[in-house]
Amino acid sequence: MLKRGIRDGIPIALGYFSVSFSFGILAVANGFSVLETLLISITNLTSAGQFAGITVMATMGSFIEMAVTQFVINLRYSLMAISLSQKVDSKFTGIYRAILGVGITDEIFAVAMGNRNEVSRRYFLGLMTLPYLGWSFGTLAGAVCGNVLPKIVCDSLGIALYGMFIAIVVPDMKKDMKKVIVVFTAIAISCILYYIPLFKFVSSGFAVIISAIAASLVGAYLSVKDKKTQTDSHTKVQNLGENIDGNI
Repeated sequence: MLKRGIRDGIPIALGYFSVSFSFGILAVANGFSVLETLLISITNLTSAGQFAGITVMATMGSFIEMAVTQFVINLRYSLMAISLSQKVDSKFTGIYRAILGVGITDEIFAVAMGNRNEVSRRYFLGLMTLPYLGWSFGTLAGAVCGNVLPKIVCDSLGIALYGMFIAIVVPDMKKDMKKVIVVFTAIAISCILYYIPLFKFVSSGFAVIISAIAASLVGAYLSVKDKKTQTDSHTKVQNLGENIDGNI
């Protein structure tokens, strides 16, 4: 099981290395030392949370701002953990959940949930090992190269994160108009907070929080409205069928 988990984690590790390389470059560019940058990735495993975190720290944000930012961005991991807890085997309990829970990320969660069998401790340990190492060593490589590579190269590599986000978001936007509305809601609010002088007092960290919460509320509203519409349509069809049967 351990070997199978390690094998399944190889593609994730390769992807994490490239993204964390960009994180290492960005952190050093914002004044963090190589050791500080590496420690951030060793003690965390959250790409969006880390990128937002160094933004808050680089702009001298408050502890409250940091706490709220991380809570909003990383809340999804709690939901993933609850879902995954229903799929693990009987030996995956107690201290093992506390230790291995740090390895729950979007990609690791997706692979684990896609497993046909129950998820064992050994499988999940193998699944998270290479991605964790890939994220850590990618960060170290980026942090070191950030001090060596020319600025133009570092700036070019730094946009890899945005490319990753686009690759994740755009395909889903093509399939669902609700997601298009959610994304453009976040973009619109972010632009308003950044460009309108009236909102200059809002820091970049809280701007992320406000945009994320507003977009989430819009998405939740659209989902509920869509489900209500589907329920009403189903009810109408069912009633029509009953009326036809009654007439017959």
